[in-house]
Amino acid sequence: MSIVRRNIIANIAGRGWAALLSLAVIPLYIHFLGIEAFGLIGFFLSLTLILSLLDLGLGTTLNRQFAQYSMQSGKAQEMRDLLRTLEIIYWLIGIAIGVTMTALAPAIAAYWLKPQQLSIETATQALAMMGIAIAFQWPRALMSLQRHVAFNLLSSITGTVNNLGGVLILWLVSPTLQAYVAWFMAISLVDTLSTGLLLWRSLPKAPARATFRPQALAGIWRFAAGMTGISVMSIILTQLDKLILVKVLPLDAFGYYSLASRVAGGLSYLTGPVCAAFFPRFSQLVARNDTQELARLYHRACQLMSVLIMPLAAVLTLFSYELLLVWTQDRSIAENGHLVLSLLAVGTALNAVASLPHVLQLAYGWTRLALVGNTAATLLLGPLIYFMSIKYGGVGAAIVWVTLNALYIGGVVTFMHRRLLRGELWRWYRHDIGPPLFATAAIGSLWNLLIPTPESGWLAVPELMLALIAMFAAAVVAAPEIRSLTTRWLPSHSK
Repeated sequence: MSIVRRNIIANIAGRGWAALLSLAVIPLYIHFLGIEAFGLIGFFLSLTLILSLLDLGLGTTLNRQFAQYSMQSGKAQEMRDLLRTLEIIYWLIGIAIGVTMTALAPAIAAYWLKPQQLSIETATQALAMMGIAIAFQWPRALMSLQRHVAFNLLSSITGTVNNLGGVLILWLVSPTLQAYVAWFMAISLVDTLSTGLLLWRSLPKAPARATFRPQALAGIWRFAAGMTGISVMSIILTQLDKLILVKVLPLDAFGYYSLASRVAGGLSYLTGPVCAAFFPRFSQLVARNDTQELARLYHRACQLMSVLIMPLAAVLTLFSYELLLVWTQDRSIAENGHLVLSLLAVGTALNAVASLPHVLQLAYGWTRLALVGNTAATLLLGPLIYFMSIKYGGVGAAIVWVTLNALYIGGVVTFMHRRLLRGELWRWYRHDIGPPLFATAAIGSLWNLLIPTPESGWLAVPELMLALIAMFAAAVVAAPEIRSLTTRWLPSHSK
């Protein structure tokens, strides 16, 4: 089995388990804490992503640099010194952000949030603890060394303990927001230390101890600076809606939006692993200047992304009400969240199919296009979200998310192919995106129109599973590369 294929399987298995488990426990969190407290947890998750900017592009930079070092001999000392240098910088920034977040907690609770049942004191305490938890972060550069299996095994263990332990804490110890966040803090620290230990042990032996060397940044600072700008704009684009809505909407209404956002965001548990598996290989092929092999692998990766994402996105879009009702057993949640979920799923699917072109840009070290595109989108996003959310609530913000990602595909991806893999844009539309999209949409729409889905609880589950299988089969048949791989794989495994 090739390294890329093994890493994809390991990533999807690890992230898929994490996604299923985190989604499974959400109804229990809502049961113990209430929808308003869950809205505050959604705000916490957005803050986690926003404050991940403390990474300053270092994680992706280290990922790319280690992938290139892995093709060269005698680079063990440079790898260790670079990791030590970035590690110290990273922790200093993390500590500063944790202290700042803790200090600002009273102001955020009093002037930004709109709690109706939670007290200001409870919100302040939870936010201060969240600031400490957010500081316990680590750049996941381990995956750049192709150690995806070990990384995902560790992540699956800590994720399982975090989610199941959180439910047990709320059930047996204290059904309070502070208890949940305290548990999250403890698991975050354990996960950080464990991942750091595994990362260091995965590095090749070097003749001397790793040391802090600022000069090690000389060859990577431009790429890191570009990644920082991209990260800032990307986080703003994906999280600005939550920051605005938590101010505009009551906290319970924001809770419904957060719930829909978590479900639609589950698609990223497939997007991330695929991108993480192909990025090191793209970087190696760019370093070798093997454009022909890079183009072949790029189209195969894009078709794989379409086949994995589009059927799930279609189910979330076309059967959102039934899914929320089955999942939460709460008709109020289904009625208030299904339309937002449908729109967010469409926007997230469009974002997913544009992710591998973005990875290709990073493999070439070309950060300017994404930075310019994200900056332009950010300038428009804030006013649009505010206006649409004032007028249409969470649905308005979700419409903006769909529009933004549609424009990104039509603009940034098209412009990218004028410079990178020139002449491959039409193939990207004609083979990688178009056929799986139309096949999935056609099967899903016909199923939704012709086969009624029961609304009575778990009776809808078999119908939804059959619809997903039918759309997945249609996407596989429609994607040439994936269809070819499947026809070669099935006979060899049927003997």
